[in-house]
Amino acid sequence: MKTLLTLIFVLFIGMAAQANNVGQETKVETVTMGIVTVLNNKVSVKTENKVARLYMFKNSRIKKELSFTTKMNKAKLA
Repeated sequence: MKTLLTLIFVLFIGMAAQANNVGQETKVETVTMGIVTVLNNKVSVKTENKVARLYMFKNSRIKKELSFTTKMNKAKLA
């Protein structure tokens, strides 16, 4: 009895879903806009003298930070 009522309920919901009238599709108006290009060709000359530091090894700081060890990495005696 329960399966029969479930089957009728599912069929009723399916028929109701198909019976819905879908309205007409609404048309969307498109707006065309032109492309504006602005070119700024300004050349600025800077006279700042900054000192660049040179390191012995490239990426030495990154390698040091990536090679960290935690307490869980240490070997334990069984």
